[in-house]
Amino acid sequence: MHRCLQLARLAEGRVTPNPMVGAVLVYGDRIIGEGYHKEYGGAHAEVHCIRSVKVDDQHFIPASTLYVSLEPCAHFGKTPPCVDLIVEHQIKKVVIGCRDPFAQVNGKGIKNLKAANIDVTVGVLEKECVELNKRFFLFNTEHQPYIILKWAKSADNKIAPESRERFAISGEKVNRMVHQWRSQEAAILVGTNTAAFDDPELTTRLWPGDNPVRLVVDLHLRLPSSLKLFNGQVKTIVFNQHRHEEKDNVLYYQVAEDSSVVHQITNALYQMKLQSVLVEGGAQLLQSFIDEGMWDEARVITNEQLTIGSGIQAPQLNNAFLVNRETVGTDSIHIYKPKQSI
Repeated sequence: MHRCLQLARLAEGRVTPNPMVGAVLVYGDRIIGEGYHKEYGGAHAEVHCIRSVKVDDQHFIPASTLYVSLEPCAHFGKTPPCVDLIVEHQIKKVVIGCRDPFAQVNGKGIKNLKAANIDVTVGVLEKECVELNKRFFLFNTEHQPYIILKWAKSADNKIAPESRERFAISGEKVNRMVHQWRSQEAAILVGTNTAAFDDPELTTRLWPGDNPVRLVVDLHLRLPSSLKLFNGQVKTIVFNQHRHEEKDNVLYYQVAEDSSVVHQITNALYQMKLQSVLVEGGAQLLQSFIDEGMWDEARVITNEQLTIGSGIQAPQLNNAFLVNRETVGTDSIHIYKPKQSI
């Protein structure tokens, strides 16, 4: 199962909204096949695994055990049901990491395997298998996107000088890491001031991977069309209070004045099937997510050797506990989760 998880991670950022899945076929003490779900719309892990078995080993397939990190599908989607493939190859034993929460699967795959007299074991490295697809699980159980907050701050807790001039806080290695983070999420969100003063591109140009959908809050449509966000190269959604229309790869999504913007954004992302969002600023927008308890993970980068003095205060993270810390050059990265998720 550890190998299944290793394989599944190879597709990080390329299979959304599908989950990452790895599969391994074992005969005796030997792996005779392995595979993973490589891209959205493509063959599933079980298919790649069985196809990878060498001709000389194919007669061992019925006597082998199939390990798969997520419950095999039992419905026709973009590909045929993997359960049918397992039954067709007369595999007698299947070990599953965790159950699939997706409504069209959710136990049906396990039920169909057992109905075919296949020995099924469920729950091997279950916690790790769920964590691997935490975005997929939250989206399908809580019906909202997985929300990651991210900001960089100085040692004296500032995210920018008072002048708001564009100012590099984190080092080059961490900047590349941030672009890797972007490639792992479905969407990336900034506020009006961040868009106006920093003119960010919000792409993965420092890391190989797909660009997330760009989101910006511009309630009164004050942002100029000359910003990089509006260059048409990546789909951009503008949350505003005035109009709802799509033009030149930019969707103007109208939100109500008398309701929480944060909740309206997360509801919109769920409706658009965007499973995760990286909120990169600014301070006011980040604090809104914190104050409303609408976050699942926070990544705080601190340049331990930089002080700004007079500047914009970093967001204040409440009800959080530290789950990981690492140091990259002069930067430290702290990962937090909400206390209620303990």
